[in-house]
Amino acid sequence: MPVEHDEEHFEGRLGHALHDLGDRFEADRTALADAGRARGRRLRLRRRAAVAGGAAGIALIGVGGALLVPWGGTPAPRPSGSDVAQQPSGTPTATPVTGSRLIEALEGLLPEGEFSAQEARGTDEGPMLPPYVRLVFDDGKGPAAVAVGLDRIEPGSDRARETTDCPDKALVPHDSCVTDRLPDGSLLKLFQGYEYPDRRADTKLWSADLLTPTGQHISLSEWNAAAEKDAPISRPTPPLSTAGLKELVTAQVWRTVVDSLPENPKKPTAAATQDDATGEPGTEAVLGTLRPLLPENVDVVDKGSDYTYLVLDDGKGRSYVQIDVQHGMGDVADELFGGGSETLPDGTKAAFRESGGDKGVAGAVMWTVDTLRTDGFRVVVSALNAGTQHGAPTRKAPALTKDQLREIALSPEWDRYR
Repeated sequence: MPVEHDEEHFEGRLGHALHDLGDRFEADRTALADAGRARGRRLRLRRRAAVAGGAAGIALIGVGGALLVPWGGTPAPRPSGSDVAQQPSGTPTATPVTGSRLIEALEGLLPEGEFSAQEARGTDEGPMLPPYVRLVFDDGKGPAAVAVGLDRIEPGSDRARETTDCPDKALVPHDSCVTDRLPDGSLLKLFQGYEYPDRRADTKLWSADLLTPTGQHISLSEWNAAAEKDAPISRPTPPLSTAGLKELVTAQVWRTVVDSLPENPKKPTAAATQDDATGEPGTEAVLGTLRPLLPENVDVVDKGSDYTYLVLDDGKGRSYVQIDVQHGMGDVADELFGGGSETLPDGTKAAFRESGGDKGVAGAVMWTVDTLRTDGFRVVVSALNAGTQHGAPTRKAPALTKDQLREIALSPEWDRYR
């Protein structure tokens, strides 16, 4: 779907998590349009990333810090040898940790119960794929998938903020999310949400993300089913409470494991990171420019704090409106503007697209106008006939007409950001 931040379709939510692992987006024009828009954002969110299946191995994704792993495969062997925690902490060149010891560590930290379907990848398997451990845990109330992923994140980076910031409820429906700073300076995010944002199945996803001042990142996820997807609900809620999630994710053993990670030879240099800055206008600036362009008969009833969207109401029901402003998109013009697009006298390309909105929402209608100036400056705006991307329609058509969307996207007011 053209302009949306849905976890299952918005490439920006995969970003760094799937950098070396691939993704599951469809190879069609809509997916390319999503990816192009996401490129301008350089990852504003996350999950499930919220979300990517078919990735080889494991992917750590931003929304709720969800950890995605392939739930098939051969269980890892039972652990043997000394406990992981006996290894020295705080040393990047510490002895590598095997997958079997990761399993031993996770089983030792969980409450009393039965374990099955254990699988793990240790730090001894190289720097290109992050270590993880996952298993099915049954405390007598039903089996539940539990997974831990470990990696490093540069403190203060966009990815760090994405990992520790709670997602916007209008974009990622959830029941609870809090972020706290611990006494040692670490940031801890506790998230309680759902595997499927459209609630087509009541699979609950609860997670905890810990980011230490030195960049150690531990992501813990649990579900109320024996697998994150395609498994029946086996219990009302996942086994660990928020207090239990906090206790497990803050265990010292995980920091020791991260310390044993070998350096990634593909890690970008400081210069490369600096060159990657997008220079896109901020949320407040974009929304501040958008509001005066709206028709007088609509009221703004909600707005994004980290995402450029407004929720409008003209007295006929709420309507979600999303806008993105990007630079340097000329190199993907052919992918974004194919058949049916037009070229205006000044060389600007314009296209209109209509879709069914979010997958699985009956009656959803999304209208999108996409524009690209000759210097690669892109403005794309969409309107939905519902107040959120995942909710049921509140009206027959979006609050903004196709002509109004076009007028907004082509407004000279956006030139201030070129």
